[in-house]
Amino acid sequence: MDQFTLNLLVVGATFALYIGIAIWARAGSTAEFYAAGRGVHPVMNGMATGADWMSAASFISMAGIIAFGGYDTSAYLMGWTGGYVLLAMLLAPYLRKFGKFTVPEFIGDRFYSPTARLVAVICLIVASVTYVIGQMTGVGVAFSRFLEVSNATGLYIGAAIVFAYAVLGGMKGITYTQVAQYVVLIIAYTIPAIFISLQLTGNPLPPLGLFSNEVHTGQPLLQTLEGLVTDLGFKSYLNQSDTTLNMFLFTMSLMIGTAGLPHVIVRFFTVPKVADARSSAGWALVFIALLYLTAPAVAAMARMNLITTFYPEGTASQPLSVAEIEAGVDSHGNNLDWVKNWVTTGLLTVEDKNGDGLINYVGDKEANELTVNNDIMVLANPEIAQLPGWVIALVAAGGLAAALSTAAGLLLAISSAVSHDLIKGQLNPGISEKGELLAARISMGVAIAVATYLGLNPPGFAAQTVALAFGLAASSIFPALMMGIFSKRINNKGAVAGMLAGLIVTIIYIFLHKGWFFVPDTNSFTDADPLLLSIKSTSFGAVGALINFVVAYVVSSATEEPPVEVQELVESIRVPKGAGAATGH
Repeated sequence: MDQFTLNLLVVGATFALYIGIAIWARAGSTAEFYAAGRGVHPVMNGMATGADWMSAASFISMAGIIAFGGYDTSAYLMGWTGGYVLLAMLLAPYLRKFGKFTVPEFIGDRFYSPTARLVAVICLIVASVTYVIGQMTGVGVAFSRFLEVSNATGLYIGAAIVFAYAVLGGMKGITYTQVAQYVVLIIAYTIPAIFISLQLTGNPLPPLGLFSNEVHTGQPLLQTLEGLVTDLGFKSYLNQSDTTLNMFLFTMSLMIGTAGLPHVIVRFFTVPKVADARSSAGWALVFIALLYLTAPAVAAMARMNLITTFYPEGTASQPLSVAEIEAGVDSHGNNLDWVKNWVTTGLLTVEDKNGDGLINYVGDKEANELTVNNDIMVLANPEIAQLPGWVIALVAAGGLAAALSTAAGLLLAISSAVSHDLIKGQLNPGISEKGELLAARISMGVAIAVATYLGLNPPGFAAQTVALAFGLAASSIFPALMMGIFSKRINNKGAVAGMLAGLIVTIIYIFLHKGWFFVPDTNSFTDADPLLLSIKSTSFGAVGALINFVVAYVVSSATEEPPVEVQELVESIRVPKGAGAATGH
């Protein structure tokens, strides 16, 4: 069976599974559409949260960024996992106890202000739309290669699949679909990693293989990779080159951004009790750790496989020739068809600039003749390593599962904000449950269309785009939630001023930093030349959060205290008993 047919069968089978689950678990009420009827078991919710969390950025792009960024990009691992500790300890149980359906609903009630709820809706939509762009980017990357269609066509197919099961099933359908997607993505990520770890180090456990000896040189794998990278003129893989300030702020942005992401928080509204919310967060960490402990090994091994493919003799003076690439096989008999396959997607470029018949892969940008998109490394790695066709097909299904699961969660968060917080909460409070459910489905359809359009022209790699979304969530939503739970003094004026200040300052910094105000037509993403000290756009969320906290405190201190009943409400949220019933108001 040829590779395309195998890809089609495996990916098609998983899609059929997702749609079947959505039909089985179709939402029949707003409670099921927004919170799955609050009847999800903590272990299943932890697994669904893992799938919701481990997006295209985690599955497709994170290892690619680490493969090319080395030590500096380890912040992705620390920030994204550390954020779950904050979420489990500081937010999830208290928000579940409050008993509402959405994050803006909590903010609106806690700060006794329709304006605060509206501002929270705006913050949620800005962060979630930015995040979903990264998922649609990942969908396009996976489809364009494995189903041999254009990037745009891949986006349209992925959007249609999400529409089919997310609009139909709501949170109830998405939850059980995400359980299936987690199983698919974790198997798809670990199986090729085990194969490749065995090939390179003889160790079947990738996290341990990363620190084992490479079979050909007898030296530690990381030491061998460091030698290859530096010999070719690339920056060190093992040493820090970014500033400590920027790495600290970037890690903080990812951590508090994680704890402030609405599509993750709402997952904890689906469990029966407060204790289940904390338990769900613990299980989610376990399921996430399975991938995150493997990712650094996948990154290092993918980079090594790429280099040794283009330097099969193991020396920088003997690169792969154009003739070998055109023939689809190198002098050692290794299959090179994967190079031509990825070149056709436009995500890998091979150009013999100096006409010497060789492809020089070097750190000097002017002399470099191989350009590799970060997002292809995990997907291409099984092909580069000459793994069996069924493994390649499995990776395709896993990448799509990761992207689609998170896209569905984000789109549900956007849909809920529009239908429940904007339409029911602001524009038409008397809307019937049937009308609200219809509005939720329509708004999700519109959100899918917008996300698809933006996914056609993303601002960067999937993980970079997602990092910007985390910065936006960190600067706007997280401080409001923290102050809403742990401070009785912050009032409605302070909360609104803080959210707007954090969001606006962060957006302005990102746009100025990216140069969009000055070069409107550019689609390139760069972290060069930070505007303030060494702080890059992806790291500014932590600064925006600090501004949010300060503005909220100053404005609240200068104005009246919150009403007594609100202060009592804040106190009751932190009392460790009772789950609180969802009101839906």
